[in-house]
Amino acid sequence: MAPDPSTAPLTIGFDLDMTLIDSRPGIHAAFTALSAETGVWIDADLAVSRLGPPLDQELAHWFPEKRIQAMGDRYREIYPDYAIAPTKALPGAREAVAAVQGVGGRAIVVTAKHEPNARLHLAHLGIAPDAVIGWLWAEGKALALREYGASVYVGDHLGDIRGARTAGALAVAVPTGPCSRAELHDAGADVVLDDLLAFPDWLRAYAAAAGRAGSDAGSDSGSDSDSGSGSHGVTPGL
Repeated sequence: MAPDPSTAPLTIGFDLDMTLIDSRPGIHAAFTALSAETGVWIDADLAVSRLGPPLDQELAHWFPEKRIQAMGDRYREIYPDYAIAPTKALPGAREAVAAVQGVGGRAIVVTAKHEPNARLHLAHLGIAPDAVIGWLWAEGKALALREYGASVYVGDHLGDIRGARTAGALAVAVPTGPCSRAELHDAGADVVLDDLLAFPDWLRAYAAAAGRAGSDAGSDSGSDSDSGSGSHGVTPGL
């Protein structure tokens, strides 16, 4: 059951790869190691240029279908040894998560990545969201966004926008991944920020506007009650 929006805290979701973290060096190293181990050519440069979709979709470019499951398992197994240390936080990532928590909200990470590896990245980089949910891509991310009552989802990929839309959340995009500002806008992003450095200011304005809307709704409700209509306002967006 979805949380009651009138009582649930402000909850904002974030994608992981190329939204909060620049995982390209780590993923490049992991694919290079997998290629060396299996003897199968993997163009790691190409692979890291199109991050976002699930691992199996990338492996399908390099392995026959019957090997994808095993190669995915092996990739996830070696991933911590190769991918965690080289990966960096993107500018503003820690501040964005802290900004949500600073206004009394919950910051959750919803990612297509193997959840244990996602948690390793966040712990290594000192990013501390309130929840981490893995294995969800594009529209599938709506499952977690709805479960946690997220009103905003922040991502870098067209799939992130689809996930936000499916969940009925505001789609906030950053062109720090494979998709350009124009592509994100054309795909239906409600807001496109330059990067997460701009997120705290945007959040303050968003929270203030939502608070004013809630106050106006409460005032309208009181006036209607005085006139005998008995109607009640609903706070939008929170």
